[in-house]
Amino acid sequence: MTRDDLRRWIADYERAWRTAGTEPLGALFAPGASYSPGPYEPAHVGLDQIAAHWEAEREGPDEPFAMDAAVVVVEGDTGVVRVEVHYDGPPAQDYRDLWIVTLAGDGRCTAFEEWPFWPEQPLAADGR
Repeated sequence: MTRDDLRRWIADYERAWRTAGTEPLGALFAPGASYSPGPYEPAHVGLDQIAAHWEAEREGPDEPFAMDAAVVVVEGDTGVVRVEVHYDGPPAQDYRDLWIVTLAGDGRCTAFEEWPFWPEQPLAADGR
């Protein structure tokens, strides 16, 4: 994978998030891909589980948000991306995420892991 490959995949991901339904997921993710919404969250495995997760997490194609992504590093078939997302709301919400993305030779993702962070998120298990 190159940085340009990963940038293309990110652009396709954002476009798919902004598209009604889950049809574009087949071009983004391999059939047996895993999608982890957080470092300690169970992964959604396979297109059906990923599609169900997407439908549960987003409001729809008209959901107002802005996204900015920067590739941090690419090593072999895996890349790390820093992503900032602002949802207009209500309520407005900002996220800073790290994505760990593994792409197959055909450009589809085989493993996606998100590390989401947001203002007022506790930094420790005891809420501090």
